[in-house]
Formats: sequence, structure tokens, C-alpha cells
Amino acid sequence: MVLKNKIKIGYIRLFAILVLFIFIGITAFILSGVFFHKRGSLPVKNIGKNSRIKNTLIIGLSADAVNLLGDMAVDFSSAEVASQIYDGLVRYNRNFKIVPDLAKSWKISNGGKTITFYLRRNVYWQNGQRFTAKDVLFTYRLMINPKTPTPYAAKYLKVYKAKIIGKYIFRVTYKKPYAPALSSWALNILPEKLLKGKNLMTTKLRSHPVGTGPYMFDKWIHGYKIVLKANPRYFMGAPRIKWLIFKIVPDSSSMFLMLRLNEIDYMGLTPVQFKYESDSRKFKLNYKKYSYPSASYVFLGYNLLYPLFKSVKVRQALSYAINKKEIIKGALLGLGIPSYGPFMPGTYFYNKNVKTYEYDPRKALAILNKQGWRLNKKGILEKNGTPFKFTILTSQGNSGRLAAAEIIKQNLKKIGIKVSLRVMESTVLISKIMKKRFQSVLYWFIVTSNPYNTAYIFTGPNIVPKGLNITSFNDPEINKLYNKARSTFDLKQQRKYYFEIQRLLAEEAPYTFLYTPYSMSAVRRDIKGVKPAPAGIDYDIKKWYYARIFPYKNGTFDKIKKIGR
Repeated sequence: MVLKNKIKIGYIRLFAILVLFIFIGITAFILSGVFFHKRGSLPVKNIGKNSRIKNTLIIGLSADAVNLLGDMAVDFSSAEVASQIYDGLVRYNRNFKIVPDLAKSWKISNGGKTITFYLRRNVYWQNGQRFTAKDVLFTYRLMINPKTPTPYAAKYLKVYKAKIIGKYIFRVTYKKPYAPALSSWALNILPEKLLKGKNLMTTKLRSHPVGTGPYMFDKWIHGYKIVLKANPRYFMGAPRIKWLIFKIVPDSSSMFLMLRLNEIDYMGLTPVQFKYESDSRKFKLNYKKYSYPSASYVFLGYNLLYPLFKSVKVRQALSYAINKKEIIKGALLGLGIPSYGPFMPGTYFYNKNVKTYEYDPRKALAILNKQGWRLNKKGILEKNGTPFKFTILTSQGNSGRLAAAEIIKQNLKKIGIKVSLRVMESTVLISKIMKKRFQSVLYWFIVTSNPYNTAYIFTGPNIVPKGLNITSFNDPEINKLYNKARSTFDLKQQRKYYFEIQRLLAEEAPYTFLYTPYSMSAVRRDIKGVKPAPAGIDYDIKKWYYARIFPYKNGTFDKIKKIGR
């Protein structure tokens, strides 16, 4: 009996020991995952659910798209997604040079007034149909149709004749030389067979687009995410990463937390995130940061239909009263440069000798005093009993612009101007801008190497909703100068016209140009093919790919295997 009990106890002890070893093994396995995570590798569980195995790139987007129908998509989020779905006849490369896209080549003749495009023959729409010159002609006709809701129509109204020469040859002729003609054909080409006779405001393709680009539409859960999948028939070869997911997260802090939890692979960073919150060794092991002056500018735009802003002197005074250096230091933590106009600094057409409105609150107040504005007992400027107050609208999701708005509010308060701030979702803001229902707006625009693109922002014929002139600014002299600049191929003459345009814009001050922010991004370290360029970090995202990487003891990484093509 005693022997049996001892044997029984022995079995129990053996079982307990086995359980203990199993527990230790499981614990060690889990801890090894944590250990490698701390060393810079992504956890095994996250590899499975996220990008490593599924070959997915998750991109943080601060606002939902509005619509995805080619050049009817004008807001940043819509354009960002649409750029992966569609192609143009030409495109800009990483250095903003024009290179072939759907057109493999072109010929310019007739004194620069005729362009003949020779199209690629191996291009298919994402529904399997073949792309031809008919699609190009159809897209052109859509762009010049008054019923088409696009701000870019003016570019194509310059065309005198558009003609199909053959199945893969398309020709356009202009009455007069038009300098931006070639670059204008970077527009998104749309499928004739799917859109012909359809209402562009209600067509399914606004939310389920079909293009020829590197990625195909998969699904769109509004307010949550937009999913694209690699196009296996893309004429340049299927992208290396199979899935693109644009995850919509309006709050930048929440987006950054998701990045740290490996729920987002690539996002733009705020100055605080770039300089401080991503400064840990752990973050640097898992992510690579990029920083360079962006191809954009931030401005305070005035609605010139609003009585307060009709006076040039008032707009100039506001520009003197805003401290750009304080904004760059306080809102951007030094990660930006002052902006003095809409042209790309350092380029051939950039005029650095314009009025810069260096911070001078006394001068601002003196100008306003001459205009009849006086401080009342409450310390608020007023004129004929009307207080000087207005509202600035801006969008959520960008802490730099929000901080800049607060600094502007305090700057103007010092000279007796009362400012209210309204922060709203991006699509709501765009709707108000397009309907001219605002007093002022803190916003931003992208710049390119083509100076004529600024005409769509600062000329009378392009006042919203026809174009992107959101302030309703209309100066006859500037309109004439843009017409002259586009009508000559002489670069010296163009430069002369654009220099004068910049001088007049600074003088008229429809905007207070504020700053050019640095573009700051974080990308997972196991994503390769990332090459920052003037056109941006993700100008050629179709060439990105994953590589398995593991940390050495000294914290460096070793690429051992590519994932994807």
C-alpha cells in the first residue's frame, strides 16, 4: 500500500514537473517575442496580423476621401488615393520632370501648338478592357463639359482641336502656343465604356473607381479605411506590395499610437512627434524617419467677398501683425521655413525680392489707424461702431496648423483684433470653401515645378467652384500676366512675367503666406525602396517592398529575405 502511494505521488510530481516545463517553455517563447520587439523587430503576432506575411502597407490618412473619380477628386485625401488608381498620358518623376506614362512618347510640332501622343499598347483597364485613344478623347471632352465638377477645366479649354489619329495615337492642337500644354496631360484618364452617358455626381465610379494604375479599388468603409490591391495587369508590372490600406485617423496622436502598436506602417509626423515622441531607441530600431522641406505652403486666406477684407491696406496690416518666426519656432519646433509666395523656393521662376511683411505690430496698427480703426475701451479695434473681429476656419488632424492658428490669434489680439477659431473635419471645411461660406481659412496648397499651376489659384476665371481660387481674388493685371506667360516658350520672358506676378501677389496680399513646413514621416524599417525626393517620399510607392530584418546585438539590421516581387 505504501509502495502504491509512493508511486502515485511520483506520478503526480512527474506530471507537475512536466507542466512546469511546458509553462516555462511557453513563457520563454512569449518573452522571446517581447525581447525581439524591444530590440527592434516587430512581434510575431503583429507580423501575422499586419504587413509581414500578408504583404500589406497600411498608410495613415488624416481625413476621409470625398470622391475617387479622377480629376473630380480635388481634396488631398481623395487625390492621394486616386493617384494609385489612375494614370495620365505623362507624369512627373521624383524631380518634377515630365516623363512618359500612358503615352510612351510624343511629338511637338506646328511651332509648339500641336502635340501628338503615341500611346502604349499593353495597357488595360482594371476591369480587363483595353485602353485606347478613345478613352483619352472621352476624358478630354469630360473636362471641357460645363456640367463636369472639376477645377481644372481651364487647362483643356485652351485646346482648339482634339483628334484620334489611330487606335493608339491622340493629337491636340492649340490656337496659340501654350507653355503648360504638355504637363496638363498628366490628368487622370477615365474609362469611356464605363462612364459614357453617366451622371458624374451619382455614378458608382465615384466610390468604386476603375483606372489603369498600379493599384485597383477593393473597398471603402467611409470614415474608417480605403483598401486597394495590386493590379496584376499594370503595364509597368504589378507592385511589390500586394495591398494598400489607407486608414483614416483624424487625430494625429491616435494615429501615432497606432503606428507604435504596428497598426500603421507609414504616416506623416507632427513636429512634436518627429522631434520628441519618436526619439527613443526602440522607435528608431523599428522605424526610419525622414525630414525635408515639403513641396507645399501654408497660408491664411481671406475671403475677399467679406467686407472686412476688401481693403488691401487691411490685408497688408494683418500680414505685418503675424509673426512667422514665432509660428515656425512655436508651432513647428523650427521644422519649417518662412513662405513669401506660392512658387517653389530655389527654382528658376522664384522671385525672392518681394515684400516679405516682417513682423511689425506697430506698423500694422499704424496702417489700420490710417484706415479709421481705433481702439475702444475694451481694447478692441473698431470703425464706425463695428469691431474688428473675424473667424479662422481650419481642419483637424494637423497639430502644426492648429498651433499656428492659436499663435495668429494671440498675435492679432495684441493689436486689438478679436479672432475666433473653428476646427472642423476636412470634408466639411472643403465644402464651406467651395461654397465661399467663410471669412478666413488657414489652409495649404502643394507647389510643383510648373509655375503656371498657380494660375488656377490666383486668376479670376478660376474662382471656386470653377477652379481653386478660394479667396475670390481677381486682379486684371495678374490675369493678363498669366496669359502672357502661358503663351510663350521663351523661359526668360516667362520668368519676367512670373516675377511680376509674385510681386503683385505680395502687394495685393489675398493671402498671408506663412510657412513651408518640413515633410516629416516615419516608415517601418523593413520597408525598402523608399527614396525621398522633391516630389515627396511616396511619389513611387509602387516600388516599395518588404524585407525581413532582425537586429544584431548592437542594434543594426540585417536584411535576409525580400517579400514580394
